[in-house]
Amino acid sequence: MSFSPKLNIAPIIEIQGIEGNTSNAQEEMEDSLPLHVCHVQTLSIFINRSHVLLHSIALAFLIYYRISFLFQDQDPNAKATHLFLPWLLVCASELLLSFIWLLDQAFRWRPVTRTVFPERLPEDDKLPAIDVFICTTDPDKEPTVEVMNTVLSAMALDYPPEKLHVYLSDDGGSPITLYGMKEAYSFARWWLPFCRKYRIKTRSPEAYFSGSKDDDEGSESSEFMSERRKIQERYVIFKESIANVRGRVDGNRIPARDHPSLIEVIQDNSNDKVQVDQVKIPLLVYVAREKRPPHSHHFKAGALNVLQRVSCMISNSPYILVLDCDMYCNDPTSARRAMCFHLDSKISPLLAFVQFPQRFHNISKSDIYDSQLRMIFSVQWQGIDGLQGPILSGTGFYIKRVSLCGRSIQDIDLEELKQSFGSSNELIKSLRGNYKSNALNVQHRLLEETRLLASCTYEKDTKWGKEVGFLYDSVVEDYLTGFTLHCKGWTSVYCDPSRPQFLGSGTTNLNDYLIQGMRWSSGLAEVGFSKFCPLIYGPPRMSIFVSMCYGYYAFSPLLYFLPLWCFATIPQLCLLNDIPLYPKVSNSYFVIFLFIFLSSISKHLQEVLSTGGSFQIWRNEQRIWMMKSITSRLYGSLDAIMKRIGMREASFLPTNKVEDVEQVKLYKMGKFDFQTSNMFLVPMVSLIILNMVSFIGGLVRVIFVGNWDQMLVQVFISFYILVMNFPIIEAMIIRKDKGRVRPSVTILSAMFSTIFLLLGCIILCC
Repeated sequence: MSFSPKLNIAPIIEIQGIEGNTSNAQEEMEDSLPLHVCHVQTLSIFINRSHVLLHSIALAFLIYYRISFLFQDQDPNAKATHLFLPWLLVCASELLLSFIWLLDQAFRWRPVTRTVFPERLPEDDKLPAIDVFICTTDPDKEPTVEVMNTVLSAMALDYPPEKLHVYLSDDGGSPITLYGMKEAYSFARWWLPFCRKYRIKTRSPEAYFSGSKDDDEGSESSEFMSERRKIQERYVIFKESIANVRGRVDGNRIPARDHPSLIEVIQDNSNDKVQVDQVKIPLLVYVAREKRPPHSHHFKAGALNVLQRVSCMISNSPYILVLDCDMYCNDPTSARRAMCFHLDSKISPLLAFVQFPQRFHNISKSDIYDSQLRMIFSVQWQGIDGLQGPILSGTGFYIKRVSLCGRSIQDIDLEELKQSFGSSNELIKSLRGNYKSNALNVQHRLLEETRLLASCTYEKDTKWGKEVGFLYDSVVEDYLTGFTLHCKGWTSVYCDPSRPQFLGSGTTNLNDYLIQGMRWSSGLAEVGFSKFCPLIYGPPRMSIFVSMCYGYYAFSPLLYFLPLWCFATIPQLCLLNDIPLYPKVSNSYFVIFLFIFLSSISKHLQEVLSTGGSFQIWRNEQRIWMMKSITSRLYGSLDAIMKRIGMREASFLPTNKVEDVEQVKLYKMGKFDFQTSNMFLVPMVSLIILNMVSFIGGLVRVIFVGNWDQMLVQVFISFYILVMNFPIIEAMIIRKDKGRVRPSVTILSAMFSTIFLLLGCIILCC
């Protein structure tokens, strides 16, 4: 069977049984006050479009200047042969940067913000049920206590507990994680009543007990302080019990890539229930899918698809919240805020998901690694929200379950459904809404069925990961899945309240940041090289502006690393060989180049300041953009190309969530930690050495030869690169701490720079 390429039938795919409560709630809301309001940012639109117009005109003049030179009659006395190749490379780089800039402007075409009114939602008994999916892989890189804090915060959401079901996917199959789940459930019987009674906002115990007491409703009462101390004591015991078990289990781990499936509904078997017997606790389920070495497990997308199937047999909720294991619920109202969109009858039939921004609790004031992803979540997502909605962002989103089914399934025969969803009759019943399971019978009649659904062979010869569920064609499954949903006619919305709804752990060292960036770049480039190329696959199925937004991310790895490598090397070599690449200061076209440079950095600065940033943040973002482009984006693009031609298999390294005290100290001080691989360090240090030589040599040439009018721009380029990347120079020459650039790396980089300089001079002089 082949699915329709464009889902314009989304309004009719509500599944009976799954969507029943949702439909009733929507009907009651039709004649009442609006649940949300959308605000168009008219001032931002005016600024953005004016900038696009002026900058585009300047780029047109620049392109005319470059192309007119390449096609003019060459003067043999003017080093024309030497000029042509570097001019061609610089011209190509300017064209690539102009193209990626143009794609980026689609995000700024119609920015909007949204306000929600959760108090206008229907009564609790009329709200739809929600399943929460949390994924973890390695207890060494993702500490169990931190994961359990995310689980507890999800269980403590301000939502009817009987309509909330929390699932944890443990891809490592670790007994430590399973034990932690059982202990978390026992602790939740005390933690949840405490949060509800005193209306605690921060419902991650670790964050609550280690943070300020600003959100304590009863902070002045002795009763509150007494209960708080008791709960804190229980939390300390909870952490100690996990630490003790970890010490005993560490030597007897189940292999992370070779273990059977295990599905367990967590229940409290402790005897400590005197005061908490009547507490309503959300359903908590542990899921470890089967993993065998010969079978591809498709990383996070595969784990999420297993959770979809297993949850269909247990709770079968119409909406799903997806969270990373370190992304705890910082505000308990996110579910109700999301329902303000999902229950709005005007937008709900076509609404696939509500995306909340990713915020981080460990970001320093200077944020030297741009770990807060300010540009994405404070600028770009507001812009695309005014078009068709934000891109699916991996965590912190409430998605409609039926949107992941590929198409309407009500009128398809059983055999055809099995070709898409697999051989399980119980799963098909659940998807059709003819059957609804519960937590009690999963331990008996359906236990074997859930194990089948979590087996490593279940998806064979089905549409899972291809047209059903989260897609497998890229390691950035969120981006690709969101893209196909938008292509099928679905929409999304972006909800960004003043208080962060979810808080995670941002990267606080250069090594993790660059590895993470390489993984993202590889996955995005994969999509750009695939049949789902946004600029080809997208335009027939969505607006050109939305295609441009997706195209920006698919091609940014390739279209950033190529030009930046060019601008970090070609003008410098030409400067040392007295080859001008830019107009003289006295030439009228010099104003065009100057305008484009000032226009770019001033627009970036304006966006940083308007979103609460500072000049220091602007400088750090410029710096890390350069570092990332010449390393992560380079290797990510090469990795995607190698996978595309079959020279390499897909891989996934989870980001390390374990904090190193010394690394965190350097991060808080605003100092880069250069304890990373040579594959990252050598390119950065080599280019810095090249630019140091170029700047000094060019400055000497300008002073003694006097051709500053011709070479000023090239001298400035080297100077700007050195100033922006001063932390690398400091780490090479001045710093003596562990985070410095190792002397061996400096020597190796100097050798590469020397070889490159000699080869470049030979090529340019021949």
